Amino acid sequence: MRRQGFAARAKRLLAWGFGLGLALAGYAAFRLSPWPAALLVRHAFDQESARMSAALAKHVPPGVAAQRDLPYAPGDRDARLDVYRPAPLAAGRALPAVVWVHGGGWVSGNKNDVANYARILAARGYAVVAVNYSIAPGATYPTPLRQLAAALRYLDREAPRLRIDRTRLFLAGDSAGAQIVAQMANIVASPAYAARVGIGAPLARAQLRGVLLYCGAYDVTMANSDGPYAGLLETLLWSYSGRKDFLRDPGIAAAAVIRYVTPDFPPAFVSAGNADPLAPQSRAFAAALRRQGVAVDALFFPGHHVPALPHEYQFDLDTAAGRLALERSAAFLAQRR
Repeated sequence: MRRQGFAARAKRLLAWGFGLGLALAGYAAFRLSPWPAALLVRHAFDQESARMSAALAKHVPPGVAAQRDLPYAPGDRDARLDVYRPAPLAAGRALPAVVWVHGGGWVSGNKNDVANYARILAARGYAVVAVNYSIAPGATYPTPLRQLAAALRYLDREAPRLRIDRTRLFLAGDSAGAQIVAQMANIVASPAYAARVGIGAPLARAQLRGVLLYCGAYDVTMANSDGPYAGLLETLLWSYSGRKDFLRDPGIAAAAVIRYVTPDFPPAFVSAGNADPLAPQSRAFAAALRRQGVAVDALFFPGHHVPALPHEYQFDLDTAAGRLALERSAAFLAQRR
């Protein structure tokens, strides 16, 4: 009996030790690498993106053609883009283009997430280009910027074949995509900023007619380590920068595009929902642009707006606010096309 009791206690002790070892290993994994947390975030974000995309399907009008998975940078398997345009298109006609960069906190998403929204915009008389880029932690800053620059050079070079008017280009992005787009717009507008980032402008400033910016983070150094989203922000910025001490990364400092805008920044449409944790950044960015004399069309909502409008509210066309955002975006584009 004593031997049986000792054996039972030994088994319990071993089981406890094994469980403690797993817990410590899991803790170490989350503290030593951004990968475990980033993969959890990616799963959650991808599920939400799939839900939003499916909800948009019923709003897609007929008569939109697509060219899918066009390689814009040889040798880069992530460097693919899709082009949507109204069909049929008269012979010789070239369309203004809206180049859309998807969101996903830099750690998730792909061009398919915005495919239905791109079709909806294309039906209004645009070539809408959805761009893929490499995501973190596998790819770190400034990889997506370099890829977007390559995509824009490709579109500029292949414009006749793609039925794009290279003199009438717009950039658009949501969430992390809005941050990437804002940086690229400033690279095009400001040679000094391009030099600071280390990426040459892929377009002439005159080609870029404007930008659509939804729910973006325009000062990534403002991450609040004490707020309710502190853990999420740490995961995203650690993943994107490749450094746990990301606030000391000079590259991430340069990504705070709000600090570097000039009067040459292109006209901007800026929006965020009233319940979006990043809404203060959108409001601050719109204000910074206005202080530089940049033409800004902003769509914001009072804090008491009901229903509360979350991050990426613009993709929900079943709400009045989502439909308003689409119409305001279309009006902004139409005024500058």
